[in-house]
Amino acid sequence: MASRGQVLKLFKLLHRTRQEVFKNDTRALEAARKKINEEFKNNQDETSEEKINELLKMASDVEVILRTSVIQAVHTDSDKILLVPRKDLLQDNTPYLDKPTKKHES
Repeated sequence: MASRGQVLKLFKLLHRTRQEVFKNDTRALEAARKKINEEFKNNQDETSEEKINELLKMASDVEVILRTSVIQAVHTDSDKILLVPRKDLLQDNTPYLDKPTKKHES
């Protein structure tokens, strides 16, 4: 059963993620804040445990997508955009090899 504490924890997590993902972008921060609050308010009277669990799963999925897929971009010129990836999005790049290396047999 989804407790009130679980719902509140996820609500706070979404807001913390929003603050990190949309840092320095006041329009996006405000839009995300309104959307999160609106969705939770619209469903605050839900009593069906199945529906509540479904909504919590969706909110959790949204948090993961925001945290792992959103990159900020800034217009630097009329035809240029500067991407501003967060450190947690950056991954090590594995070089591509046209020919696989041979394994040495012992």
